[in-house]
Amino acid sequence: MREDQVIISLHVRGNIHFANIRRYIHRRCTLIIKAVVLDLDGTLLNTRKEVSVRSRNAVIQCHQLGMKIIIATARPPRSVRRFVPEMILDRCTVIAYNGALIRDENAAVIEHIGIPTEISAEIIDFCTLEEPDCNISIEVMDHWYANQDINDSSLFNTQHKPEVLAAHQLIELEPTKILITELAAIAELQESFQEKVNIVVTDHGKLVQIMHKNVSKAQALLHISRDYGFDVKDCIVFGDDYNDIDLFNICGYSVAMGNAIDELKEIADEI
Repeated sequence: MREDQVIISLHVRGNIHFANIRRYIHRRCTLIIKAVVLDLDGTLLNTRKEVSVRSRNAVIQCHQLGMKIIIATARPPRSVRRFVPEMILDRCTVIAYNGALIRDENAAVIEHIGIPTEISAEIIDFCTLEEPDCNISIEVMDHWYANQDINDSSLFNTQHKPEVLAAHQLIELEPTKILITELAAIAELQESFQEKVNIVVTDHGKLVQIMHKNVSKAQALLHISRDYGFDVKDCIVFGDDYNDIDLFNICGYSVAMGNAIDELKEIADEI
């Protein structure tokens, strides 16, 4: 197989979707791919939350051809380790928590941006007043805390259990990320805090993800591109949800999965 014909295969609702990621003819010019950016859920992972052998081999082949492999996910590092084969992890940089934490191939922390404690405390107080029974999770550098036990395996990796803390203990933490479910007042939360933090609602409105105001997958990719000396316009990105929109806006070529939200499909170069 020639260098300009390497194929990456990704699962889309149980079917294989093929995309030529070495070269794309786009707007009458040839794009040379320097980096491949992959979301996990609904993208690299299939419906069984696995990376298929075919996809695994394709990603490794891309790395062998000199492309940088970047996993960009909302998940914490422990979930990335659970779902992504070691032979890929050894070859990739991981953007975790939607960009709040970046780790390189050796699991060393490149960057971490947490939410200031005073802002986190305001958010927790708001949620507990609006919805006393809502679920509040606090992630701090791959440690998981919550105001109650979490059993929703559709949104969380329930093989791990959070350390349950009272609200007055949670507000003392400096979160890498805040996760909220069972909250009806999402619009009110956004209106009250949109100037202080980055709020992303995913999973069909079930999950509220809150990061530092300057945190996003796109900002993390820009940080990585500066460190490794490539242009984000030489990246191809694959994704499916709202937290991938900023990546689609800056990368040279974007592929929305068949199961992607309509807003992502509308701006994608390919579906």
